[in-house]
Amino acid sequence: MNVKNVKLTTAQFAKLHGVNKRTLHYYDTIGLFSPGTKGENGYRYYDSSQSLEFEYIRMFKDLNMSIEEIKTYINHPNSEDFLKIADEKILEIQQNMDRLKQTKQLLERKKEDLLLSSKELEKGIYVTQCKQERLLKIPFLSQEEDMARVFSYAKETWGMQQCRVGIGSYISIDKVRKGAWEQYDGFFTIALDNRKRKDVFLRPGGQYLCGCVKGAWEEIPLVYEKMLQYAREHHLELEGYAYEMGMNDLVIQDEGEFLTRILIKLKELI
Repeated sequence: MNVKNVKLTTAQFAKLHGVNKRTLHYYDTIGLFSPGTKGENGYRYYDSSQSLEFEYIRMFKDLNMSIEEIKTYINHPNSEDFLKIADEKILEIQQNMDRLKQTKQLLERKKEDLLLSSKELEKGIYVTQCKQERLLKIPFLSQEEDMARVFSYAKETWGMQQCRVGIGSYISIDKVRKGAWEQYDGFFTIALDNRKRKDVFLRPGGQYLCGCVKGAWEEIPLVYEKMLQYAREHHLELEGYAYEMGMNDLVIQDEGEFLTRILIKLKELI
């Protein structure tokens, strides 16, 4: 391809590539990328043919390579080093894409819960249809449980990204009927991916009895009593576990504003 090579001032080259002139001055100072020619007037100019090299440098910078790493490669380009860089960065990009995908799922979930929470208290106790959901669970370790210990254990087991989804608790319906409110069976979070793992629990799809409570934990037993009464009055048979999960934890400043949603599976009629 026979294309004329044009000489460009620093300002012209910066405008062509959408960067600040200070960036070019800095790269020149550290010996990473410098003007290609010197004019008869003594001014230095960038050759338009340097554009591709400059964009490669920007690409390496976007890949979080250090200035020294970029200089080393630019000064001694070769196939072996490039393939090594490409393999490493492709893996990093895939890992970042996976993290961003999980963060997107997390934000979508939190948004959905928040929009739903504004209507939950108005509904009172009601029956709703729920889809099957993958949960990750950890056991209820002791009666002396505290949230700091639970969070620490969950972080080690699930990872920080998964913990950001939120940590709920589950308790058997038998314990709920007996009023053993504090004897939880374990804690759970909603799985962000479909990886095979030992701590996965499938919460079955179907109809659930739903209740919502505003305030601290002490308010929850009152809602359980209302749910049990509702089930008796409507001849509903409860089974499995009751699942408690916060709905608005990211938008409140006071514990008294905390909304907890409770779901209990209804036994299907044969």
